[in-house]
Amino acid sequence: MSYPQLLTPEEALGQGMLRLGIPEIVVICGSTRFMDEMAAADRELTWQGAIVVKPGCDMKTPDPLWADPADAEAGKVRLDGLHRAKIRLAWRVLVVGDYIGDSTRREMRWAHMRG
Repeated sequence: MSYPQLLTPEEALGQGMLRLGIPEIVVICGSTRFMDEMAAADRELTWQGAIVVKPGCDMKTPDPLWADPADAEAGKVRLDGLHRAKIRLAWRVLVVGDYIGDSTRREMRWAHMRG
């Protein structure tokens, strides 16, 4: 007797989104120095009917939320984890900009490991 192959959580999520009719989800990755380019890609993809997620905080721009160095370091760790969760939800990844640093490379590896 054969047993059905169990789905990975990612496969189950993907099938559930398809059955619910959720549009394609695209995550934008790249250096926050390209926030303007990310916003342009977001507009274009949204116009085409995709759900777009991208970095929401540009820590290179001063802000009271990350003015304290200890808060900034803890926030960066939290934001990195949040972005990995966005990648897990996405159907595809779009890397924006002509510079790929260590952080973007890690995100690309994370996405590749999850198919």
